[in-house]
Amino acid sequence: MIGEISIRHLLMHEYIGTEMSLPKMTRLPSVRLLSSIHQHHQMLPPSVTLLTAPRRAVSQGEYRRPGKPKEDRFPWQPINFSFSKGVQGIKKHFTLLKKEFSERWVGPEGKPVLEHMLEQNRVMWEFRGPESLDQWTVSSDHEIGGQSEAYLKLGKNNNTCFLYGTLSSTPPKDGETRYSGYCTMRSKRPQASFDRKKHYDWSSFNTLHLRVRGDGRPWMINIGAETYFSHQKDDIYNYFLYTRGGPYWQDVQIPFSKFFLTNRGRVQDDQHPLWLDKVNSIGFTLGDKADGPFQLEIDFIAVSKDYAHTEEFAYELYKKNPDV
Repeated sequence: MIGEISIRHLLMHEYIGTEMSLPKMTRLPSVRLLSSIHQHHQMLPPSVTLLTAPRRAVSQGEYRRPGKPKEDRFPWQPINFSFSKGVQGIKKHFTLLKKEFSERWVGPEGKPVLEHMLEQNRVMWEFRGPESLDQWTVSSDHEIGGQSEAYLKLGKNNNTCFLYGTLSSTPPKDGETRYSGYCTMRSKRPQASFDRKKHYDWSSFNTLHLRVRGDGRPWMINIGAETYFSHQKDDIYNYFLYTRGGPYWQDVQIPFSKFFLTNRGRVQDDQHPLWLDKVNSIGFTLGDKADGPFQLEIDFIAVSKDYAHTEEFAYELYKKNPDV
């Protein structure tokens, strides 16, 4: 081993000394220096190898789910450039803009200021027609190759929301996905005119009020709020919804102080309360690994002010600035 290293050093020293000395190489311009090094590398003996670092990909494509085929098309191809759609969009945004200007003179969300301050209950979502289902999106592991299915429709009297389907924990046969089996229903994020960000302001309330009728399965309630940093975009506040099953409705009241912080399904050590003035969405997720049909019927989703509840946050908080 020592003999081989010494031979390589002698060959390199002899080669550089015969072709070009090191001071002469350092005085060359950058372009000539690179070309000379490339020429010298081609003339090296086979026993001499130069150390090379692995090259990084110049461009990295966007994330693609396992099992989903790669779409070989330009980004503007899926966009619909129809004239009628543009006219509808202009009407929609100017209607929202007019509503925003009128609400400024009346009060928050079009209510008088006194009524807004004394409000104790507010129904956020109720299902009284087909247009109320447009505010929600339904998804499952079927999008990544799984076998679960979820559907959303109105109840018998068109005054409730009926979420049903089949849960399957069988992972897709793509060689990458190990776990599967979820169905979720999530509200769409509110938007102001011209697709500006808008949030639900629940700072005057402290309790989430639901009227549901399930089949005995445990669900997870998810509340998404605006984050401060970009790497916190997957932060979700969760709490459990235990349904009794049977033909009877149940009124569920969950304080916001009970919701705990998770990131991509993992409970975080550093917990902090939910920002009630910047709520973006609410959702319901089923993933109890019990394969079979499921159903959940929702009458309304509301927020309320419970004066008997004085808890600020139910979980341990780290002391940011400890006393020295």
